[in-house]
Amino acid sequence: METDLAAAYERCRGLHREHGRTYYLATRLLPAWKRRHVHALYGFTRYADEIVDRTESRPSAERAALLAAWSNKFLAGLRGEPADDELLPAVLHTIAIFDLDLEDFEKFLRSMTMDITVTSYRTYGDLLDYMEGSAAVIGTMMLPILGSSDPVAAREPARQLGFAFQLTNFIRDVAEDLDRGRVYLPEEHLDEFGVTRRTLHAGVATPAIKALIKAEVVRAREHYAQAAPGIPLLEPASQACMRTAFQLYGGILDEIEAIDYDVFGRRATVPHHRRAAVAVRSLLTRPGTPVQLAA
Repeated sequence: METDLAAAYERCRGLHREHGRTYYLATRLLPAWKRRHVHALYGFTRYADEIVDRTESRPSAERAALLAAWSNKFLAGLRGEPADDELLPAVLHTIAIFDLDLEDFEKFLRSMTMDITVTSYRTYGDLLDYMEGSAAVIGTMMLPILGSSDPVAAREPARQLGFAFQLTNFIRDVAEDLDRGRVYLPEEHLDEFGVTRRTLHAGVATPAIKALIKAEVVRAREHYAQAAPGIPLLEPASQACMRTAFQLYGGILDEIEAIDYDVFGRRATVPHHRRAAVAVRSLLTRPGTPVQLAA
């Protein structure tokens, strides 16, 4: 059993290392005993996402059935039944150790189900409803693992950081999401700038599209600003990790600015030398120091 559990944690770590390089780097700054639990949560969310995104050639009903089958394995594991799965034992172990809120996992799986059939969002409120399950709950799942001197006060910033990270991904990955038939920029925002789904599909960063992306960058930074007060409330040993993640994900917005909001030309990434510098600076920062996006 212990061997199976160790293998499950290692599988989660492998998924994290392969698919979440920025966050994986930040996680390496955590105490060793916390890392595997973060890997477990990442593995859970990534595997569900893979079921949705890597089965696109199949009918939506079949994809929904695959996700439901895996979700049922997870729910059975929560009831104490053996988890016949390569990564779920690690997830279930982490949930038990930290007494994580099961409603967060239910909301997450609901949002993953939405991704199978929902390809656009009319309003920002509609998008936030989706992101409540796909992003905000990741922050609240993580909070007990990171630890906090004031969990109540840290909860909303944790949710906001989830929003900020996912909005950053949506802005950067417009072209990639279009290839999957999805648009995560709300229709009301497209309408405001005279942008249509067809013009997005053309793959040319017109002045209107650049203005739209610039406005989305501003909106994402508002979520980072609301998230910032929560990082000094974390356990000192967890702050370097989250400072690094905060700065590196926020740095993607800087890179989008640097390419003049052309999210079609190339994928905005933070250079390796800056990633290393941010990690070192975070390690050297005194716990409790306020955090903000780099100027």
